[in-house]
Amino acid sequence: MFDREKWGEIFDTIRKNKLRTALTGFAVFWGIFMLIFLLGAGNGLKHGVDHGFRDDAVNSIWIWGGLTAKPYKGMQPGRYIRLENEDLDHLRRTIPQLDHYTGRFNMWGGNANIVYKKKYANFSLRGVHPGHTYLENTTMKEGRYINTIDLQQFRKVAVIGRKVQEELFEGKDPLNEWITVNGIAFQVVGTYTDSGGEREESIVYLPITTTQRIFGGSNELDQIMFTVGDVDVAESQAIAEQVRRTLAARHVFDPKDDNAIWVRNTIEDYVKIMQITGGISLFIWVIGIGTIIAGVVGVSNIMLIVVKERTREIGIRKALGATPWAVVSQTLMESIFITAAAGYFGLVCGVGLLEWLAGVIGEQEMFRDPTVDIGIAIQATIVLVVAGALAGYIPARRAARIRPIEALRDE
Repeated sequence: MFDREKWGEIFDTIRKNKLRTALTGFAVFWGIFMLIFLLGAGNGLKHGVDHGFRDDAVNSIWIWGGLTAKPYKGMQPGRYIRLENEDLDHLRRTIPQLDHYTGRFNMWGGNANIVYKKKYANFSLRGVHPGHTYLENTTMKEGRYINTIDLQQFRKVAVIGRKVQEELFEGKDPLNEWITVNGIAFQVVGTYTDSGGEREESIVYLPITTTQRIFGGSNELDQIMFTVGDVDVAESQAIAEQVRRTLAARHVFDPKDDNAIWVRNTIEDYVKIMQITGGISLFIWVIGIGTIIAGVVGVSNIMLIVVKERTREIGIRKALGATPWAVVSQTLMESIFITAAAGYFGLVCGVGLLEWLAGVIGEQEMFRDPTVDIGIAIQATIVLVVAGALAGYIPARRAARIRPIEALRDE
């Protein structure tokens, strides 16, 4: 394998046939390059999808009130359906799969004036149940989250996000400090971070019972959310339909009126998107492998041409005592060298392009971190080299079977 004479002959052949070698190598290079690039692009899409779902539990159902679009039992369309505490209580009793839950009462758009000593800022408020931390994948940084006792005793406690902490406390420990929210004092019992980023970390969480009582919410909810354990898509769809029928009976609207309430089934959404990205990944593999196969076939064809051109030379070698393995190894080594060199160059260029693309694109919502598993990339290159060896073996065997007298007669 490391015979200097053989390698010298291989490089001499490559130098004499630069265009042919370049075209053969390019076919292999393009195959591995496209496979790496397409796999990276597919991963970028998948990472973007995962990023889109990072902030919420993917086994949850979300419900919003809406405007009726159909007349029903003598009632005209255009009625606003307002969710209530009793709706959440009823769903908890009637849906056995219901796990973690929360209602929401929101004050959005920075409508809450938050003050700590001489510092003040405007942030959004969100009244929630304890289960909200599971629905939003909230990560507690210090202290604790809202608990059941807070709700029962209408406690004036608050959990603040990282952004709120930075603006109001400027590095000071906020735990057990008092802030005023629209002039009403609340004690900070915890701080949190959220994978949703700055927007989600700019919210002050309060017990929902306290929020409704102080800020005029009565028994109204802006939203209801709950998780449903490990149910499959069909079961989650049945639960979503049960929610619609239950609320239709309670608020007297047509169960088929999709505008009366909005129900988001994150399980269904997630599975659909995963199926789409899975199909794209399969398509990418088919295209990439097809391109590699085309390159390997090109190598095989070129090596056939090489054997044909060197028929007289091979005959002379065999007449002088060259063994069949010497002839096979010569052709095989040339094939492996071209395939390995071009494949490695394609690997390096593909990974380099993905790294450059990741830096240019940055942190996009639906396409991010377009990288490829280096293990898969190396395995693909090794498979390509093996395939190149097999592609070279067929013409090498043909060369080894040439009889010296026939080779010397070849024109």
